[in-house]
Amino acid sequence: MMTGLQLALVGGGLLGGGVSLAVVRLVRVRPDLADVVGRLSPDQGGRAGRSVDLGGVAPADRLGRWGVRMLPAAIWGRPLDQELALLRIPLMRFYGQKLLVALVGGVAAPLLSLLFVVLGWRLPLLLPVGATALLAAGLFLLPNHNVRDDAQRARSEFIRTLGAYIDLVALERSSGSGPRQALEVAAAVGDSWVFRRLREELAYSSWSGEQPWDALRRLSYDLGVTELADLADIMRLSGEEGAQVYGQLRARSTAMRTAMLNDEVAVANAVGEKLSIPMSLLGVIFLVILVTPALLRVMAP
Repeated sequence: MMTGLQLALVGGGLLGGGVSLAVVRLVRVRPDLADVVGRLSPDQGGRAGRSVDLGGVAPADRLGRWGVRMLPAAIWGRPLDQELALLRIPLMRFYGQKLLVALVGGVAAPLLSLLFVVLGWRLPLLLPVGATALLAAGLFLLPNHNVRDDAQRARSEFIRTLGAYIDLVALERSSGSGPRQALEVAAAVGDSWVFRRLREELAYSSWSGEQPWDALRRLSYDLGVTELADLADIMRLSGEEGAQVYGQLRARSTAMRTAMLNDEVAVANAVGEKLSIPMSLLGVIFLVILVTPALLRVMAP
């Protein structure tokens, strides 16, 4: 059972935590001026408006907004704007998810410690406190790893689909379509999320009076896909200077396929090297089994 000193320490910690939360809630926080100006700028507002789910405000969104207001900006770490834009996850929802999983980690360790106390096991006070801090910190960082991993797979899929899209644009240009018409008709062919994203961006540029290659270049910056910026540069030459870009588009799509093939070959070679390690160990073990009886007979008196 817990001693009186441990109970006093736990009670004091809970009381101090409650008072700290009350003070944090009552004290006004000075917002970061650069962050506020960036979120209120027209470009940032337009991009955020198109990437946020308008179906309603989720509890994670409200928790994320509360965390941004009440917690220091340094705890969020390096911003993942491109990854979140690629996955279409609102920033406040991402922050709310981080706080939720950290809260789960912070509650799990004390509950387990309480269960051990009920079972009659005596635990030092530093053990549950340290486990709570480590588990909460680890779960707080877990969404960052998941977002990076998912964004890497989504970016690879985007680039793979973009190669087919460039071929479609080249065919439309060879048939006599204009630059905007070629981009829009090619984007209307597919039904994957990549083609839908391209259609949305081109439609937005049409409504706002923006050139389609400028919209594609902005999208390439938002998503971290440099291949899309190359397509935008090629179409800019076609739209502003009237250049024939069929050969350039086909060459660009061929280069993208070659690069993807080289990456796949490199991954396959790495997997093959990893598979060779267990086979080598099995060979060594087999040789040891064969040689051991002969060595034992030689060493026997």
